[in-house]
Amino acid sequence: MGHKRLGKSAIVVSDICMGTMTFGSSADEATSFRILDRAFDAGINFYDTAENYPVPPDPKWAGRTEEILGRWMKTKSRDALIIATKVSGPSHGWIKSAQRSAMTALDRHNIVNAVEASLKRLGTDYIDLYQTHWPDHGVAYDETMLALDELIQAGKVRIIGCSNETTWGLTKSVAVAERLGTARYQTIQNNFSLNNRRFEDELAQACRQEGVSLIPYSPLGGGVLSGKYQGGATPEGARFSSYINLGGRHTVMARRFVNEKSLAATERYMAIAAEAGMAPVTLATAWSKQHDFVASTIVGATREDQMDDILAATDLTLGQDVLDAINKVSKEILYPMG
Repeated sequence: MGHKRLGKSAIVVSDICMGTMTFGSSADEATSFRILDRAFDAGINFYDTAENYPVPPDPKWAGRTEEILGRWMKTKSRDALIIATKVSGPSHGWIKSAQRSAMTALDRHNIVNAVEASLKRLGTDYIDLYQTHWPDHGVAYDETMLALDELIQAGKVRIIGCSNETTWGLTKSVAVAERLGTARYQTIQNNFSLNNRRFEDELAQACRQEGVSLIPYSPLGGGVLSGKYQGGATPEGARFSSYINLGGRHTVMARRFVNEKSLAATERYMAIAAEAGMAPVTLATAWSKQHDFVASTIVGATREDQMDDILAATDLTLGQDVLDAINKVSKEILYPMG
């Protein structure tokens, strides 16, 4: 297992991070524990969650994922684990948080209340990486950065990061932190996969210049790159199968990932993987890790056996011929995710 530093911080993590967003919904606690144990035994020391998990967000189970992760943490040495969680951004935008009656924002009030609740659910007295789950461009970055800095000064958080942030938002936050003399974002957690390479347009260069690490989520394009949605399939228990059935904004989100272009690109990536003698999941995971601005790739699973192809990417470096074949598809089918 490779290891990389998060930004300019002292924290070094495994280059695969175990995501937990389905723990407590698609995966019950026993299954979640088996997946977490498998990850830990494979050398993964980095675990990512959020106050808004599990998905799909629902007030009836919001926070359950942190509780499950917290109970599992008791079976391990706390020092051996790097735990990341998130505070919900504003709920008046593209997504509504299941926390605080969907009255969330990135002001001091919400940040303080959120971190205290997360610490309690996780059963720990500190969080290694605390992230804003999505940006709140309506709140002055001064207030957000000052509030997050207070958490570090109080010893409740080690370092901070952002998620689903824009290039403007990332560079603005760094500039504000420098002006105020506060802690700065060390990481950014955005969507990045073979089917969504938009991060490479501008954000990658911002990360390089500012010393911020990407910890990409959804390296399988929401599971699409595994091939399970090919031919119009809607497998039972799959996230976007349920999203499509829910209708409304959930269906709209599902179609961003599962659409004609993404399925066409996936078909070609599956052929590249077969030619290289590996599973599509292994190809997609290895490709994500193989970027200079990426510190750790966040993977997810709802069954223990799904870890097999993910862990096959450990210490795997894709050859230039494979990378060339991938880039050819990316150029011919630009931005498969809508």
